This record gives sequence, C-alpha cells and structure tokens, in this order.
Amino acid sequence: MDARLLGRVDYAACNTAMQTFTASRDASTADALWLCEHSPTFTQGLAGKAEHVLVPGNIPVVSTNRGGQVTYHGPGQVVAYPLLDLQRRGYFVKEYVYRLEEAVIRTLAHYGITGHRVGGAPGIYVRLDDPRSHAMLAQRPQHRDASNPAPQPDFTGLGKIAALGIKVSRHCTYHGVALNVAMDLEPYRRINPCGYTEMATVDLSTIGVQTTWNEVAQVFGNQLITRLAP
Repeated sequence: MDARLLGRVDYAACNTAMQTFTASRDASTADALWLCEHSPTFTQGLAGKAEHVLVPGNIPVVSTNRGGQVTYHGPGQVVAYPLLDLQRRGYFVKEYVYRLEEAVIRTLAHYGITGHRVGGAPGIYVRLDDPRSHAMLAQRPQHRDASNPAPQPDFTGLGKIAALGIKVSRHCTYHGVALNVAMDLEPYRRINPCGYTEMATVDLSTIGVQTTWNEVAQVFGNQLITRLAP
C-alpha cells in the first residue's frame, strides 16, 4: 500500500483527487492510503438531509457522494482515505467497514482508551464517564436474524470519536474514516452529527489523552495498513 501523510489539504481538492484516482485506476494500480486533515468543512453524504445542518455559519457545506449524513472535518482530526481494490484484497464491503472500525479501536487502545461499536450506527464511540472501561455495552452490535429490523441506536452515556463514510465504485473504495484528536468541537453543535440529534462528539484531548496529530496519524496509519491487509 502506498501510504502518504499529506498534512493539511483542502477538502474539495482532495475529494476531486480521490474520484480522479479511482476513475482512472486499473488492475495494476497500487492501493493507497492518504492521511490528512482539513480546514473547517461540513460534508453531506448521499443520504444527507438539509434539516440536519442547523447553523453552518461561515463553515462551508460540501455535498459528497459518500454514504451517510452530515459530519464535520476540521484541524486536529486525522482523516484517513483508503483507496483500495476490494476484489484484489479478497473481502467485501461489510468486512471492509469492520476492518476500518477495528483500526480505530486498536488505535484508541494504544492510548488506553476503549472504543465501542453501537448496533445500527457505524463509527466508534467511547464511554463519557469512563473512557478506559472495558465493560461491554448493552447496545453493542448483536447477531440477528436477517428478517428482523436493525436495532435503534442508543447513544446513552456515549460520545462519538470516529465517523465513517465510504464510497465503493467498481469494487474500489474512496472516502473513509475520521478520528478526532484535539479539535475545536463547537462546530458539531451546529449540526446533527450523522443525522442524530443531541449525540455527543468527543476527541482524544477531551477524554484526557495528550498527544499530537502526527503521532496519532502514524499509529492510525500503521493500524490501517495492518487491518486492511489482504
């Protein structure tokens, strides 16, 4: 995998570059991983509803073709864009999402933080009262019969620390996952993050982890390379 630490890049330019890369790649194109951060930007996914953008103010709102609803990108957030050929790697989209989330969980564990999945809500969450607790959540994903509806997500006592939104075209991925490190979290109060009202959003600094963007980018990048292996 061609892993690149890009630093601060313009969101719109990066979005265009991802689409160009994916549209032009062929069977011989090496997979890539771009790690970056963006200036303040709200992004709307394909399922995005205008009512979830409450008070954008001077922060631009950019429509994208990733899945999901509105989210926020800003300084102090590590954004990872894996550009992979899933057919060549040998797994499907559901497994890909699981591996992305696992890379976040392992990165958080590096700092002594326990990340959790929540049934019906992609992304990774932490306990607000005890981010280092290993106690399992009652609302963790459960195996269920395919005929049963997906569970209603329950965010009681939780804060979202990583958001996920992907796109797959011709079995090739772009967009990706964002991990909050040390941000100004105020813009999250201007939206319903991922379409949920009153869902708390946190970063590593909020829950007591003092580190740097570069260090987290290195740890997270290494975890992604490991977890996304064929």
